[in-house]
Amino acid sequence: MAKKLQVVSNSWAIRFSFQSLAGLLVVILVVGAVYLTGEGGQFLEDDGDHQAAPPHTDDDTAATSHCNLFSGKWVFDNGKSYYREKECRFMSDQLACEKFGRQDLSFQNWRWKPHSCDLPRFNATALLERLRNKRLVFVGDSLNRNQWVSMVCLVDSFIPPGLKSMHTNGSLITFMSTEHNASIEFYWAPLLVESNSDDPVRHRLADRIIRAHAIEKHARHWTHADILVFNSYLWWRAPNLMVTWGSFENPEGLISKEVEMLRSYEMALQTWSDWLEINVNRTKTQLFFMSMSPTHERGEEWGGATGQNCYNETEPIFKEGYGGSGSDPKMMHIVEMAIGGLKRRGLNVKMLNITQLTEYRKDGHPSIYRKQWEALTEEQLSNPTSYADCIHWCLPGVPDVWNELLYAYILHNIDKKEEETEI
Repeated sequence: MAKKLQVVSNSWAIRFSFQSLAGLLVVILVVGAVYLTGEGGQFLEDDGDHQAAPPHTDDDTAATSHCNLFSGKWVFDNGKSYYREKECRFMSDQLACEKFGRQDLSFQNWRWKPHSCDLPRFNATALLERLRNKRLVFVGDSLNRNQWVSMVCLVDSFIPPGLKSMHTNGSLITFMSTEHNASIEFYWAPLLVESNSDDPVRHRLADRIIRAHAIEKHARHWTHADILVFNSYLWWRAPNLMVTWGSFENPEGLISKEVEMLRSYEMALQTWSDWLEINVNRTKTQLFFMSMSPTHERGEEWGGATGQNCYNETEPIFKEGYGGSGSDPKMMHIVEMAIGGLKRRGLNVKMLNITQLTEYRKDGHPSIYRKQWEALTEEQLSNPTSYADCIHWCLPGVPDVWNELLYAYILHNIDKKEEETEI
């Protein structure tokens, strides 16, 4: 028995000695690591001068973080505005609300906050670097031009005065950063396909006529773009449109038919889709379609008086999920169907769903605070709601958020393409 106890005791002593030795080694390693970190510098730390790259967002990252960038709320933020209206050399008088007398500027200070994450803050320097030797082209109507002006103003102050320019050639306006050999362009094509409203200046016609199967006259101007941002809604808002087959240059050979609006819209998007499928460089070009930007013409829809519109509105609508008659879900469904068809054919177009977040912003329109292209009558002057612009958007303002969303997708997707190329 004594012998047995001695064996057990010796065994325990050996195990204790081994554990003590192991513990001593761990202590030595920890002390050494702390010493190296403190004395040797940065072995376990980042360089203090290193700055993290701005976060990127796209379908993949949004899915990973379970975050929908387009579902959220507007949060007031005194520091929100990226630029001042009067400091943007390329501001449009149609959008310069402060210049034309708007006193309440709180519409500039609302920030879009997705429910489950933060929208990446716009970084003009990073975007310009991504656009080096590239073309970013907005194609569509005056709301897409509104977004284009916003984008130009967002980057304007980050480019030295002698290294930027603006040039107009018919329907194409090009803002150029010569330092980056990068262009941010807008092409006027309000119905995407050819129409009698294609003149960038003289397009206010009572009856719109479209060539639903003709797009090449427009498309040749943006065939080689690296990033294309499309929109087309506003000019379709009529019960019926005249669709024609033939050439506007040869009126005698025209065959025309009045077609219900949704059907004519579908025909035009089919032409647009077919052109993209055949002509787009799939390894190079990023494609986006902006969903509908709502109007705010009927105050009774958000609790205002009948006959009221966006005139004198100074804050957003706070009812989550609000939707008025200023947007058309049936039109957006047609776009989704066209984009889905392209995806099945191997071409990816990302729809940026700005509609819901924009529905809330009845306060962001120019209203009466813009340049009036025609003299106002006494009757109009006595009733400001009669000439208030509740379609377009003051800048700085809502379109800056559209561009924050576009920025997040552009940076993530370009990173992804570059990684695939390296592999």
